[in-house]
Amino acid sequence: MLKRLRIKFVAVIMAIVTVLFVVIFGLVLHLTKQNIERESIQMMRAMAFRPMMSAPLNKPDDMPDNIRLPFFTVDISSDGSIKASGGDYFDLTDESLLNELVSAVDEKSKETGILSKYDLRYMKAEKGRDRTIVFADISSEKAMLKGLITNSAVIGLIGYAVIFLISLLLAKWVTKPVEKTWNEQKQFIADASHELKTPITVIMTNAEMMADKSYSESDREDFIKNILSTSKRMRGLVESLLELARLDNNRAPKKFVSIDYSKLINDSILPFEPLFFENDMVLDTEIEGGITVEGDKDKLRQVMSILLDNALKYSDPDEKVTVRLKRQTSGCLLSVSGHGTPLSKEDCLNIFKRFYRVDKARNDGQSYGLGLAIADSIVSEHDGKIWAESENGYNTFYVSLPV
Repeated sequence: MLKRLRIKFVAVIMAIVTVLFVVIFGLVLHLTKQNIERESIQMMRAMAFRPMMSAPLNKPDDMPDNIRLPFFTVDISSDGSIKASGGDYFDLTDESLLNELVSAVDEKSKETGILSKYDLRYMKAEKGRDRTIVFADISSEKAMLKGLITNSAVIGLIGYAVIFLISLLLAKWVTKPVEKTWNEQKQFIADASHELKTPITVIMTNAEMMADKSYSESDREDFIKNILSTSKRMRGLVESLLELARLDNNRAPKKFVSIDYSKLINDSILPFEPLFFENDMVLDTEIEGGITVEGDKDKLRQVMSILLDNALKYSDPDEKVTVRLKRQTSGCLLSVSGHGTPLSKEDCLNIFKRFYRVDKARNDGQSYGLGLAIADSIVSEHDGKIWAESENGYNTFYVSLPV
């Protein structure tokens, strides 16, 4: 999939570049050709309507300032006689060639045009009963345009190759987030399948044992209890997955209201105080009052519950867990700190990923590694930030929210 995506990206880039190159070089060639033709015709018009001269223009000093191309003129009198004049570039002594050129021009209906056979541009001019035809050599124009086409092709090919290489690098850079999301999605599906496989296996095993009539009634009751207990745990996992899906889709409109965050934190702590007491742990609080935030009350309470539940599970017994809330310049900072197994820098970054566990051996079957992922999604929805730090054996989780 990612390979096809990169190929499509490169193909689109190169198609756009091809169109741009064709348009740009086509315009340059067209405009250059028009300018050359315009200058040539202006020069020919200046020669056609110059004052009649008694002698041919054999010296460069005799030419008008805007004459830059090899030319010659043919004056045709009313009696049909031909008189040619011009520079030394042309042999004007060949009367048969001159008559052939005049005949070729007479066959043309336009005032100006090109005689491709002779590489000449012509212009007709009427002077009373006489006529004048100006001829200009266009071989230099053709050579110039040919050189321009060659240079454009070379530059285009070099630019095409350079842009192709750049597009390959850009394709890899642009699809990197997609690749990361794709890998995370595959890992998420694998982890979710693994977490669901275990309780389903337990349920099926207990159901099969219930069907075996050799077991006593008390054993059957134990099997039913195991099925119910495992089903509740599996329902908790499914509900957590649905919660993550809702947060990811973010389809429901935000119902943010002004919340007394200090009171919400205090209210969230109260149900956990007996739990900490039962585990011989001290729950210390330093809550600054009067802090107000905009948000969803239930979701922010859920974040606090996740952090306290995490501290209760993974902090060492007989240790103190500290909850602090203080105002900052641009918001407020909530921290939950407890002494436990130190987290590495890698753990501090990965701990908010779905199904990630620092110590898989400590899995009690009730935690699926989704709580902190849900907390991260909720905090992000509130334009806040959540992160973890570990120092001197104390693991601290921070939540920063705008006030």
